[in-house]
Amino acid sequence: MDFDPDLCLDVPKGFDDSDAETQVHAMARKLFPATTAAGAFKKAHEWVRDHEVHLADVSWDFFHDEDEPYMLSIYFTFELDPEDL
Repeated sequence: MDFDPDLCLDVPKGFDDSDAETQVHAMARKLFPATTAAGAFKKAHEWVRDHEVHLADVSWDFFHDEDEPYMLSIYFTFELDPEDL
């Protein structure tokens, strides 16, 4: 898997997560707004299908005053190639 050098995570100077019980595990969030609940799930399905990610959690919101009020959020980690482990 090639890593994009433009994607990075800034951490405070002196940050230490070496304790095995409290280590930081990188997780990302992607939002899928839509006009219907089914539309949000369809967008999420298509995106997940096309990317090598491991879904960790989802959340759901409804924003009454938005053009696309249904908001599905997925939380995921990136799957590494077995040879990179």
